[in-house]
Amino acid sequence: MSDPEQSNPPVPELKPPSVKRRRDWLPSLVWLIPVVAALVGVYLVARILTQRGPEIVISFKSAEGLEAGKTAVKYKEVQIGVVKTIRLARDRSLVRVTVQLTKDSDGFTAPDTRYWVVRPRLDTSGISGLGTLLSGAYIGADAGTADETTDQFTGLETPPIVTRDASGQQYLLHATDIGSLDVGSPVYFRRIKVGQVAAYELDGDGRGVTLRIFVNTPYDKFIGLNTRFWHASGIDLSLSAGGVNVRTQSVASIVLGGIAFQAPENVIGPLASENTAYVLAADETTAMKPPDGPSQTLLMYFNQSLRGLEPGAPVDFRGVVIGEVKSIGVEFDRSEREFRMPVLLQVYPDRLRRRAGINEVGANAPSSRTQEERLRFLIGKGMRAQLRNGNLLTGQMYVALDFFPKQPVVKVDVATNPIELPTVPGSFDDLQSQVQEIATKVNKIPFEELGKDLRVSLATLNKTLTGAEKLAHTLNNDVSPEITAALKDVRKTVDAANRTLLEDAPLQSDLRQTMQELTRAAGSMRVLTDYLERHPESLLRGKPDDRKK
Repeated sequence: MSDPEQSNPPVPELKPPSVKRRRDWLPSLVWLIPVVAALVGVYLVARILTQRGPEIVISFKSAEGLEAGKTAVKYKEVQIGVVKTIRLARDRSLVRVTVQLTKDSDGFTAPDTRYWVVRPRLDTSGISGLGTLLSGAYIGADAGTADETTDQFTGLETPPIVTRDASGQQYLLHATDIGSLDVGSPVYFRRIKVGQVAAYELDGDGRGVTLRIFVNTPYDKFIGLNTRFWHASGIDLSLSAGGVNVRTQSVASIVLGGIAFQAPENVIGPLASENTAYVLAADETTAMKPPDGPSQTLLMYFNQSLRGLEPGAPVDFRGVVIGEVKSIGVEFDRSEREFRMPVLLQVYPDRLRRRAGINEVGANAPSSRTQEERLRFLIGKGMRAQLRNGNLLTGQMYVALDFFPKQPVVKVDVATNPIELPTVPGSFDDLQSQVQEIATKVNKIPFEELGKDLRVSLATLNKTLTGAEKLAHTLNNDVSPEITAALKDVRKTVDAANRTLLEDAPLQSDLRQTMQELTRAAGSMRVLTDYLERHPESLLRGKPDDRKK
């Protein structure tokens, strides 16, 4: 074993460390880094606080495409904020999106500011938001103009058609129904798209709709107080004496609908101000026709079927449409104990006077007459109402007003409202009556008895034909040989007669001589007769030559 003292060498003795105290006035470098970091943090926080704008909350029905901390808020493609948080409302009906706006976005806290989610969409106005396929959805904004501020907003589910920075004017259109129009439907002027439908709403009384359209600058200068608007949706097809006429604004209007406008006779009146109200007509023809003027209601009673006559059917005066049928009914006349068919008309006398160019139709009566007096005057001249067939294929009827001078005079009470207009039966009804009379007479013919007689006659004829057939068979078998022999005898007789009548036959020679002798005798008799007519005395005295002898 080795000696432990030899295996562990001795440890040298260490000197105690000397401690020197540093100077108190020099800072330690260890604290420099935290101080610098604190200063930078304070600077960043101050910068963030100074650049941070207001915080708002936007409510949407869905958070589709939105992400907290990533989705931006943009105005004209410039970022003005970012989505901070997304959470459900307490009733879970909405999504509340908290947005942190930038410092210079104070104008987007006005109550009339609008927000919506920009994502790829396909609607009546076209395709929009295709850029978000790569960059992702974002929240679009349209700055308001109100002076107040708020931090609660309700987001739009669809982007607005017209933003406040658009240049143009808005107008109101009143219509009975919206037809095929929708928000974003185009507005045309001479087949050029100049605007679109911005919004629509149902009227308070529920009898129509009001549309708000936006016309871009500079096309708004073509809208005057006399401008007419009409539906340009689909295809306007009309059939006239000149043929078939098809009119449409564009292919898009056929599918999506549209509105067109134009001034009558291309003369634009005084320019219309914004929010001027107009009437939206059903078609161009209705929109461009002159004003109808005051209307007059007339009542007619027909004692015939009104099948084919419907409300809206035209009222025609010799080819000029002056009104339309308003209603059709049925009532029982207790005094006559029969049903009558009342028809209510609405006519516009100004249409007729405007086309005629005079105050009265067919009369030079003074214009100071009232409509009731004019109507009584025309009825006294023989004006009556008559149902006529307007289309033989569809059976549609219309009411025709015309003069029938041979009709008896009818007294009209103009004090009643509406005034009753006398009627005459339609020509088609007369034709139906005549056809019915003919059918009645035809029904009275005893076809059954005639059929029996005809069957008896046919049976008798059949027996006669059978007998004739038997007779012909008998003639062919029994009489035919005898007839053949008789025909041979007749042929011999004819040959003999032919030989006798030949020119060189003896009988012919003797006959010719006899004829010559008769001719000479006739000549001598003619000479004697002529002589006796000249000398009748010769019958007593004889010829002068004979006396001399």
